[in-house]
Amino acid sequence: MGKINTLKELRQQKGVLIATHRGMVVGNIPHNTFPAFEVALLHGTDIIEPDVTMNKDGEIFIFHPHQEVNQLKLDIHLEEMTAAEIRELRYVNDCRAKTEWGIPTLDEFLETYKNRCLINLDHGWDFFPEMIQKVRNHEMEEQILLKSPAKPEFFKAIEEVAPNMMFMPIIKEETMEAAAQLEHMNINYVAAELVFPVENSPLVEDAYIRSHHDKGRLLWCNTILYNYLKPLSGGHTDDVAVTGDPDKGWGWVVDKGFDIIQTDWTMALRAYLDKR
Repeated sequence: MGKINTLKELRQQKGVLIATHRGMVVGNIPHNTFPAFEVALLHGTDIIEPDVTMNKDGEIFIFHPHQEVNQLKLDIHLEEMTAAEIRELRYVNDCRAKTEWGIPTLDEFLETYKNRCLINLDHGWDFFPEMIQKVRNHEMEEQILLKSPAKPEFFKAIEEVAPNMMFMPIIKEETMEAAAQLEHMNINYVAAELVFPVENSPLVEDAYIRSHHDKGRLLWCNTILYNYLKPLSGGHTDDVAVTGDPDKGWGWVVDKGFDIIQTDWTMALRAYLDKR
């Protein structure tokens, strides 16, 4: 692949974009592994979203924080382990059987996906300087979309160490005011992830959505349902879409004006968007 398009360029070229959550996880393939990301790319994703965590040595690995029991079937904590110890670990699959897949470092991940796709690094906000330095070491600044909760301390870190890299805050109703601080900071504020519990949330009022688009920002919606008691997209979810009503699930999100949909169902969403 040649030059990676920026987020805005890709949106103009392809329409609504797909961001695949931790890669495509089916059968024996676990989250956050190279095969999961390869399947996502094969199925037509535009953005892959790995999670990162830092261990006691200061090494950064591709792993969702605090998921050791679920993903490794072990009561351990990666942040308390050495790199050598982590390299001996293996993911389990959906049946809780051990797989051949280990936990890659961020360096290994970056080298594998350099010049291949856009990448949204999740959960790295507690160690932005170290993570961003690794991105720079691989000369991949233009390929990475950074994100964090809408908190002033994270914004300050981005302004200090990566003001030119693409950045996206995670905005909830209670953090709308905090997110507004970004308007006055030296940050490349290209997108916003809006997390809304109900469909009449102020976050999805037409005027609020228009206020972002008028400033050239894209809007990201997470249609994954982690917990039905804590909806992220006002009931318009992957579950609704893939069990018979894609117009209510994904279509509502598209019609509302979102530019990027984060999903666990890349192939089905790609087929739906292509049909639309």
